[in-house]
Amino acid sequence: MTRKTVRQETSDRVRGALLTVDQAAERLNTSARFPRRLIAERRILFVRVGRNVRIPESALEDFIRAGVVEPITVRRGRAA
Repeated sequence: MTRKTVRQETSDRVRGALLTVDQAAERLNTSARFPRRLIAERRILFVRVGRNVRIPESALEDFIRAGVVEPITVRRGRAA
């Protein structure tokens, strides 16, 4: 049995390109303030590259997927 370190598990979760805050904001169609707040509140996975912060594409996709709300379908019955 092999044991993974925390760093290995995290690197498995970081897939795709690393986006800047501005690029992430553009994809979310928001201002740059929103992804910065997500980072500050630790609500999204991010990577520090020196003093810079990057958001993996996979983390952005996971964040969007987690926020999807399915529509409610209403079945209409027959009138009595």
